[in-house]
Amino acid sequence: MNRHEEALKILKKGTVIPAIPLVLDENRKFDKDGQRLLINYYADCGVGGIAAAVHTTQFEIRESKYNLFEPVLQTVSEEIDRCVLKSEKVIVKVAGVCGETEQAVREAEIAKKYGFDAVLLSPGGLNDKSEKYMIERTRAVAEIMPIIGFYLQTACGGRQFSYNYWERICEISNVCAIKCASFNRYQTMEVVRAAAMSSRSNDITLYTGNDDNIVIDLLTKYQFKKNGQMIEKCFDGGLLGHWSVWTKRAAELFLHIKQERNKTEISTELLTLAAEVTDSNSAFFDTAHNFKGCIAGLHEILRRQGLMKNIYCLNPDETLSDGQLEEIDRVCKMYPHLNDNEFVRDNLQKWKNCIK
Repeated sequence: MNRHEEALKILKKGTVIPAIPLVLDENRKFDKDGQRLLINYYADCGVGGIAAAVHTTQFEIRESKYNLFEPVLQTVSEEIDRCVLKSEKVIVKVAGVCGETEQAVREAEIAKKYGFDAVLLSPGGLNDKSEKYMIERTRAVAEIMPIIGFYLQTACGGRQFSYNYWERICEISNVCAIKCASFNRYQTMEVVRAAAMSSRSNDITLYTGNDDNIVIDLLTKYQFKKNGQMIEKCFDGGLLGHWSVWTKRAAELFLHIKQERNKTEISTELLTLAAEVTDSNSAFFDTAHNFKGCIAGLHEILRRQGLMKNIYCLNPDETLSDGQLEEIDRVCKMYPHLNDNEFVRDNLQKWKNCIK
């Protein structure tokens, strides 16, 4: 089995995939070594994959004045390869792909060029397109790369899709997973039901992107009746911006949830933990201001740990919102068991040495 086949096997089983932030220097230029440092951190946290060129990596990397889409993918892919050489552990490479069909196809070809295993196909910015167009766009990209379908919340440029849309997406042969980040229980249920009822149900792995409901998504066993038989479907992994911080704890929590899910009773402690994770996310993602400071909030956590030098985004106006810093202070103090500060402190110099 080659590396790509092994990666798709890991993706199918379900794993921890942080959506990597973009690292910039003091001049808001791409900090290649800083990006490599983050990848070494994630690799040692025990993640199964890393997603780049997604929302957390900033969609602006595609703009001609920055022209960072390809450099970011190349840097991430090459550093993952270096980490794998040291650990002999395969890490799934996921690349974000967006835009109209022509752009999405071009970006998928670039991702394939740099050895990525699957693409997360974003619907963002295409709210004027019909569902038929979006389905045909998916088919076109699927001819190039395995696809992770994507239900993106409306606050971040997504749209509501019909149940029939997800039915048809699930029947596309090279769709290997779906990330649900609708931040909506009704829409989430439709995605799960469509995947469960599909003739390709066993070929589609569900990944939670619902940062407001991570633990509950992963704990829940969904059941539906089809032809008189009960069908079960679960979220078997997560592809999350929230998991780009405190990642060691996220990986440990993921394994714990997998074990607990097979028990007849769920502990109340785990349900409490679910609420604590959601509360932390509300501060990081700046829900008080409709997610305006969500990327900067993640940067702030990484900055505090020494994993980033600043909280800069390509857009100077994209920064922490009023009161967000205080909210981050609050959850850091309130939930110290969720952070991996000690792990980072013990290993930071080692990761810095890796990129010299």
